[in-house]
Amino acid sequence: MSLLDPALEAALSADRATIFGAIRMALPGRTVRLLVGSGFVDFLVDGVLERFTGEDEVVGTFTAIDTLTDGLGNEAPQLSLTFTPRNGVAAAQLASVAMQGASVLLWLGAIDQQTGRVIGQPLLLFNGLLDTATLSLTSNSRKVEYEVTSIFEDFFLSDDGARLSDSFHQYLWPGELGCAFVTYVAQQIYWGTSSPDGVRR
Repeated sequence: MSLLDPALEAALSADRATIFGAIRMALPGRTVRLLVGSGFVDFLVDGVLERFTGEDEVVGTFTAIDTLTDGLGNEAPQLSLTFTPRNGVAAAQLASVAMQGASVLLWLGAIDQQTGRVIGQPLLLFNGLLDTATLSLTSNSRKVEYEVTSIFEDFFLSDDGARLSDSFHQYLWPGELGCAFVTYVAQQIYWGTSSPDGVRR
């Protein structure tokens, strides 16, 4: 069974297809909707019609995307996105640590050449979070490169202090006595992480 919207799948299966990429970043205080390329497209995002354009007043234009890679071992999928901000103030704002953790969505879609409308529902290729930003300045250009990690990155986070004990249990849920009367809970048992001797419990 295909993950593609039937109309989109039919369009991509045709001899020729006009495709587009769209990026949505929920930055602090504003949402950026950029089209990979020029012009604009409109399509539904969570039931709301949103417009994606080739240029944003702050972010500027999208200039490059690194290959989307699958994660291996304890790594989540990730990619990098590069933008050319409108000016130095915008570049500094985009490279701010305040942007870290902002939601990033990336779609692939197709356009009807006759009407200019989006065919079917674009395919959501990536759902992630902004991680780190690198600001590069030269005498005649500026760019911001974002490393974007998948939302699955959260699955790899571990609380090294987590342990099966009444004190830690009540630290998380004050007044909850689920571990107060359990045998051996007074003994420190490392829960979901390695103990000091290196043995994972």
